[in-house]
Amino acid sequence: MSATSVRLASLSAAAMLLAVSSTAVFAQKKYDTGASDTEIKLGNIVPYSGPASAYGAVGKAQAGYFKMINDKGGINGRKINFISYDDAYSPPKAVEQTRKLIESDEVLLLFSALGTPSNTAIHKYMNAKKVPQLFLATGATKWNDPKNFPWTMGYLPSYQSEGRIYAQYLMKEKAGAKVGVLYQNDDFGKDYLKGLRDGFADKASSIVIEDSYELTEPTVDSHIVKIKAANPDVVVIFATPKFAAQTIKKIAELGWKPTMIVPGVSVSVGQVLRPAGLENAQGVISAHYAKDATDPQWKDDPGMIAYKEFLAKYVPDGNPADSSLMSGYNIAVTMAILLQQCGDDLTRANVMKQAANLKDIQQPTLLPGVKVNTSPTDFAPIDQMQMMKFEGESWKLFGEVMKGEVGTN
Repeated sequence: MSATSVRLASLSAAAMLLAVSSTAVFAQKKYDTGASDTEIKLGNIVPYSGPASAYGAVGKAQAGYFKMINDKGGINGRKINFISYDDAYSPPKAVEQTRKLIESDEVLLLFSALGTPSNTAIHKYMNAKKVPQLFLATGATKWNDPKNFPWTMGYLPSYQSEGRIYAQYLMKEKAGAKVGVLYQNDDFGKDYLKGLRDGFADKASSIVIEDSYELTEPTVDSHIVKIKAANPDVVVIFATPKFAAQTIKKIAELGWKPTMIVPGVSVSVGQVLRPAGLENAQGVISAHYAKDATDPQWKDDPGMIAYKEFLAKYVPDGNPADSSLMSGYNIAVTMAILLQQCGDDLTRANVMKQAANLKDIQQPTLLPGVKVNTSPTDFAPIDQMQMMKFEGESWKLFGEVMKGEVGTN
């Protein structure tokens, strides 16, 4: 590889994807509220506090990413004004903060709002206002409904798809195993559970116990004791980071050794597995769509090198082991690509038109084979994942990239 090639390969995704061509076509500029010749306002809500505050890293990564973009000249010459508020993972607070962003701050769109409960609370409002609710940091299946909610688009692989993937894995690798499920008693947990049940199809009787917890509970210890009493061979933990960590730790304290599965939203080494105790997390299984910054196989990967350089400069207090930072980064990369694609037509209608026209985008920190694709009838940008197991201090990928298509068995 030539010196020039090495230099280009090490550039950040932003520098490669957002360089403005000197031969750009100067079409008539069109703007809606939140966009101008010099600025694009993006609104965001994320839980920087409260029971899901571990996800606050998503917003921190995105703030850093857009600062990096601005330092490089912005997108098509416009700086990104990223306005991010704390909703504490509280639906009423989410409504309050979203109204502030739309009606007072006058943002062009709402970007990467985090959490199923929060996004559910503002879903109808955003569509009534005809303001894009884009690239939600939640995998609820209902975000892929362009017919009824044409202004809303998710980002993460759907929870139902992921649940189906775990069922596929268990039926193949743990045939006949008894399964216990802990799930969060809201749309987030119920979506995962439905996917798992649907994936098992006529073998759904493999699930011998399902127990839910409330987000307001301080601990899930009593639920784990209850699930253990049913003596399952496998425990599927459809929980957010705090409760996933509690579950892994409690199972170890009970001297119990079932196979454990955690969802892709709770695979952070820093926020989940270290608090649970790395020795307790050995052998935990999950699935993911993005590269893991702690995995030595990506040590010399140009995309990972650029990502770690980005963290060092723009999120200096961020721990590379925190997968929420990677999630925020990947969603921001896609947003930047979309805004670049919009050119000088920064109307809300064109933003949605371009969002529904993302084709085979291969981002540097997504797993090989995982591509971003959308269409006017498919508002699910990512629907592929790969299984992985936690060994030592990092996740180890195995098997092929899988799709857990909703509506199929």
